[in-house]
Amino acid sequence: MPDPVSQGILPGGDDILLRRAFPALPALFAILIAVLPSIPDSTILISGGTGSFGKTMATHLLEQGCREIRIFSRDEWKQDAMRADFQDERLKFYLGDVRSRPSVDDAMAGVDMVFHAAALKQVPSCEFFPMQAVLTNIIGSANVVDSAALHDVKSVVCLSTDKAVFPVNAMGMSKALMEKVAQAKSRALGKQDTIISSVRYGNVMYSRGSVIPLFMRQIKGGEPLTVTDPRMTRFLLPLREAVRLVEFAWKNARQGDLFVRKAPACTVQDLAEAMCQIFEVDLPIEVIGVRHGEKMYEALASAEELRRSEDMGGFLRVSMDGRDLNYNKYVSEGDDPGVAEDYTSDNTERLDLEETKEMLLTLPEIQHELAAWRAR
Repeated sequence: MPDPVSQGILPGGDDILLRRAFPALPALFAILIAVLPSIPDSTILISGGTGSFGKTMATHLLEQGCREIRIFSRDEWKQDAMRADFQDERLKFYLGDVRSRPSVDDAMAGVDMVFHAAALKQVPSCEFFPMQAVLTNIIGSANVVDSAALHDVKSVVCLSTDKAVFPVNAMGMSKALMEKVAQAKSRALGKQDTIISSVRYGNVMYSRGSVIPLFMRQIKGGEPLTVTDPRMTRFLLPLREAVRLVEFAWKNARQGDLFVRKAPACTVQDLAEAMCQIFEVDLPIEVIGVRHGEKMYEALASAEELRRSEDMGGFLRVSMDGRDLNYNKYVSEGDDPGVAEDYTSDNTERLDLEETKEMLLTLPEIQHELAAWRAR
């Protein structure tokens, strides 16, 4: 069987921190390599495909020889820019909106697999316009899974977020309901029908709208680095690992499964200091206070979910709650509480300042910015 490192599936020796943070990757991706040949025969739809995840996943699928990738999004300018950047005839662009079922149906015909990444993701925006989050993240997701089932798609993977666990903001609430919509549809389908699953992960490093690009702009401008609360912790996940999580779910999902990627975390103070040290700048770190809808730490899985989870090394598989609407069971039957602790950014592996710097330096975006910075 091919070696995952030589195949480019896993980081090499310089990424030793990632190997320690995600210890089960070699065995898991050896399994993944064995089933990858199905990709060239597939037509894959990525909703929200012009975003950070969509572009990275499209690159990965093209490298694997995918027959056709459909990019479904509502922004014609971003589609045109992506078309110019990729210049690959296997990439097909569909202008539409997940809120519009007819446009989803048009893109769905003949598709084998769907990666559903379209969403409103900015916490403050969703706080002020919660109904927009409902229309995109909940109703739009229902349109995607309903259309996929109607068109006999083999597999749908819905992308969720750590903010869906114990949500305190509209974005997290809407993504939690997206997960419920996906599982409700799964209950109505059989094992031979469209397999609908979800994945849940924390902050994707250097994704659009995340804090690292903000720090980068502030460093370039010689401005103070702004943090909400220095004690706040967040999961850290390179974008390539988010892509691998989605692919792992697609290959291993049973009806209604939710997959969680285990990940280390750091404090926002350490993250800001690490950026300053990498770029060798002496800038102040300014505490601005917690924003609308933010939490001091995020959770990737609740204790209740962990009780019905399967540890798959670097991943957790959380099975769908299989109970039906027989309410007698809720008063006559119960479960042993078992696991007593949620899985959060406060109790996962905590990276120190040096480890945070190491992880940042594995990001292609940071490597590019650092080379440009030194060449000034």
